[in-house]
Amino acid sequence: MGVAGSAIAKRNLVWSIFAEFLGFVVWQLWSVVVVLLPAAGFVLTTGEQFWLISLPTLVGATLRIPYTFAVAALGGVGGGNFASSMANITYYFPQREKGWALGLNAAGGNLGAAVAQFTVPVVVTLGAAGTLNPSLAGWVWVPLILVAAWGAWRFMNNLSAARSDFAGVAAALRERHLWIMALLYIGTFGSFIGFAGVFPKLIADQFPEFSTLAVGGATVSLAFLGALTGSLARPFGGRLADRIGGARVTVLAFAAMTAVTVAVNLTLPLAGFWLFLGLFLLLFLACGVGNGSTYRMIPLIFAARGAAQAGAEHTVSAQRQAAAAVGIISAIGGFGGFVIPQVLNASHGATGGYDAAFWGFAAGYALMAALTAAIYLVPRAALDRRIV
Repeated sequence: MGVAGSAIAKRNLVWSIFAEFLGFVVWQLWSVVVVLLPAAGFVLTTGEQFWLISLPTLVGATLRIPYTFAVAALGGVGGGNFASSMANITYYFPQREKGWALGLNAAGGNLGAAVAQFTVPVVVTLGAAGTLNPSLAGWVWVPLILVAAWGAWRFMNNLSAARSDFAGVAAALRERHLWIMALLYIGTFGSFIGFAGVFPKLIADQFPEFSTLAVGGATVSLAFLGALTGSLARPFGGRLADRIGGARVTVLAFAAMTAVTVAVNLTLPLAGFWLFLGLFLLLFLACGVGNGSTYRMIPLIFAARGAAQAGAEHTVSAQRQAAAAVGIISAIGGFGGFVIPQVLNASHGATGGYDAAFWGFAAGYALMAALTAAIYLVPRAALDRRIV
């Protein structure tokens, strides 16, 4: 990639990151607003709160929920930007840089969850002169959204090759590796966005005294630290995957997620907030690294499939299938953000606690680690004898 091409790629990446950031801000508004609603006079059951948290994630993953779901559901449109953005950015960078570029683009978006969870409590209290005004949680982002829309129109480029045509999408959908990677991405990104959404509520349920902290005339929630940790870890997961292989990093990430989830379950009875917070930050760290490494695996897998089938790794067909796969996998992975809150909700409804949910998560992560190792750490003819 020449100097001019590199500058164009970086310019598109910068504006893509900004747009993704605001998309995630909107997507995750309800994760923190839900915790503030009781103080604003709304009486909600635990199940209703989990539905308000998870419904925008469901919409962001599908973008097919009827318009009549109105205010709670429309937040999901912010999450829908992710698939098209990632599919677009993958065309701007060569194979050796895709992990870092996709990681930065995604991290910029993921960071929106952390910023929303930090900023919203401050804005709805300080901006309302010490009272609580939840409507400010949305209005404060409108000027930045308008700037992002202008920047995308003015400074981002359309690529003639960046088209996920029907043939490319259909070919990607026929690949069993697309569905395997979608499952793995549910485990990494789905866990990140799901736990980011419920973390404020989990803190409020388990440690209400730490749910919000008064700083001056504003209110701050420490829940933003989880999404912040996962967001910052994501590009480094991609960079590490560039160097030692996406499958190896993904296996390590799932192993860490398994261990930390078990530790969370075993230490919950100790009722120690700082231990709880520390373990969850480790969980977010592992999720973030896994997000970057699983995404790095996708273009490598489709390149290997192209080489194994046609002996041509860098054909437009392989690139288009990979771009289509990136979008499809990101959409499917988003469903994990719906599953996590609903599994926690079901566990709470059935047992009055979250133990059963966390044991289930730990078992799922262990199975995903084994699946990744069995398929992608063993040279196979179907993948041109490559370890991904």
